[in-house]
Amino acid sequence: MLATAWIVGASPCHTQAQELNARVSINRSQVSNTKGEVFDALQKTMEDFLNNRKWTDLTFRDNEKIQCTLNLTVNTYSDTDNSFTCSLLLTSSRPVYGSSYTTTAYSVKDPQFTFTFREHDQLEYDINNISNNLVALLAYYAYVIIGMDMDTMAPKGGTPYLQTAEQIVQAGQTMDYPGWKAFDDSKNRFGQLNDYLDGAMESMREWEYVYHRQGLDRMASAPDSARSAIAEGLDLLRQAHEAKTMSHVPLLFTEYKREELLSIFTERGTKEEKEKAYDILFAIDASQNESWKKLKK
Repeated sequence: MLATAWIVGASPCHTQAQELNARVSINRSQVSNTKGEVFDALQKTMEDFLNNRKWTDLTFRDNEKIQCTLNLTVNTYSDTDNSFTCSLLLTSSRPVYGSSYTTTAYSVKDPQFTFTFREHDQLEYDINNISNNLVALLAYYAYVIIGMDMDTMAPKGGTPYLQTAEQIVQAGQTMDYPGWKAFDDSKNRFGQLNDYLDGAMESMREWEYVYHRQGLDRMASAPDSARSAIAEGLDLLRQAHEAKTMSHVPLLFTEYKREELLSIFTERGTKEEKEKAYDILFAIDASQNESWKKLKK
């Protein structure tokens, strides 16, 4: 994997390419008596918007593009005013160095993915003039995906991209759509990004780097040392949780990393590592205790 070149810059011979390889799927089973053309157009428009635009000044080879999926469930659609109310499950992944394994870099459920769209609409993006909510949603998640991915590659490497996502959140404050408003819901777009960038939770971002670069990326060459780095790094996750106990961010990480964390420690972890992992993960998300109890075996 050549992902580290994304941070330090690539040689002139590298071909510039867009950052994302996004795949959109749309489930419209809850919507009846509607023609499929608008949904097909929506899928293509979303993919084109995400994939055919350069979001950063970084240089990517084709095989370095960030893989991501957006699974959209349409709850309601009106062909009268072209309005959609949807829920989104978004997942992005990154390769693990020295292996064929890919790991989830970010995953989130957004139950307030609401917008208007007509079959022949063209989406135009201007960071200084965002008035279309579908544009705002897609641009926001593009920058969050890139920012989260970069945080796994270098300490706080995603800062400029997450700050751009923050600009989009601020633009969203003036739009009459759910999910953007400050303090409406700690789990909405504002709440999650605000928490992640909060200086009080800086250890969460340090943890992203330690877990992926010092842990997973060294697992093939030095598994015991890599696992030990993750075990020690769990203190960073604990610190983030304790700094802001109501934040959804640490819990979200344990949700989409649950099976991976269990695999890391149950297969070869020491008794001390397993006990530490259990104590911290249970403190963050006690609802997953049936899973965490596997660390005690």
